Amino acid sequence: LLLGMAHVIAREGLIDEAFLADRTTEAEAFLAHVKEFTPEWASNICDVPPELIEQAALLYGRADRGAIYYTLGITEHICGVDNVQSLCNLALMTGNIGREGTGINPMRGQNNIQGAGDVGAIPNNYPGFQPVTDPANQAKFEEAWGRKIDIDKGITKVRALELAGDKIRAMLIDGENTLVTDPDREHCEHALKSLDFLVVCDLFMTETAGLADVVFPASGFAETDGTQTNTERRVQRLRRATPPPGEAKPDWWIVSRLAQRMGFQGFDYSEAKDVFNELCSLSPTYAGLDWDRVEHGEYQWPVPEEGHPGTPRLHEDGFINGRGIFKLIRYRDPAETVDDEYPV
Repeated sequence: LLLGMAHVIAREGLIDEAFLADRTTEAEAFLAHVKEFTPEWASNICDVPPELIEQAALLYGRADRGAIYYTLGITEHICGVDNVQSLCNLALMTGNIGREGTGINPMRGQNNIQGAGDVGAIPNNYPGFQPVTDPANQAKFEEAWGRKIDIDKGITKVRALELAGDKIRAMLIDGENTLVTDPDREHCEHALKSLDFLVVCDLFMTETAGLADVVFPASGFAETDGTQTNTERRVQRLRRATPPPGEAKPDWWIVSRLAQRMGFQGFDYSEAKDVFNELCSLSPTYAGLDWDRVEHGEYQWPVPEEGHPGTPRLHEDGFINGRGIFKLIRYRDPAETVDDEYPV
């Protein structure tokens, strides 16, 4: 579908020539690449009439300001990365980036998915999207955290489950019912049962918590002080409305106390404020923020220095890493296709 739209936009000359020349690379190869992906070709695969593909492409391509909003239906496929890159291609070829009313805007599944990435909850980055493979970043965080850090990338959850019971003997799962969310429940259950020790932090006794050796009761969002960063990079204070029940504690408290019991240094936080201020001291995108500032306002990162008002739009004058790169995407079948036995 997206390749078909790109074909129409290129065919009708709706590309932003100046934007392509000034701010992108691989444009010539991309425009040649999409010639084969006609609306008729796309219609045979996605079952959307070719005239509607044409109409959608023309609406977007002719718009003075075109914004793309996508949800999990784009990403939760074997070709999820290709799907997102195809959306990026549409925005690049029409110059719909860096201006008000344009851009590529993911509508995330939870309120703090962006914030989780910001603080380094992905295996290849430190907080602030600083690559772990950069020796300068390694030295910076070794000094901040007072310990040697491996320069290699971490592993994904998928890979961790594959290694469970072999190279991984223990696991901590925080705030996810992995047994239900994983696409292969049987494989996931076998992996978790293969561990020597499983710890789960959660609000409820979920299916995954039922497999755990230890379950830490966590506080909910209305029972927790902290911050959240939404899909438009807006950093907001999260204020506790009611005390957590029983022995429930915030996630940061559970993780830091566990780390202290294991003998790790640098986890002597006394409140959420300490955690956020450490993030601001280490992340260039949060460098101009601290707890007191977000107590009285909301700011869209990057906020590179004290007093900076925040950045409502990214890429107004250019891309951080240079030029926008067109990706030559090709269609590939889903991992599981419908048939007579499984028609839906």
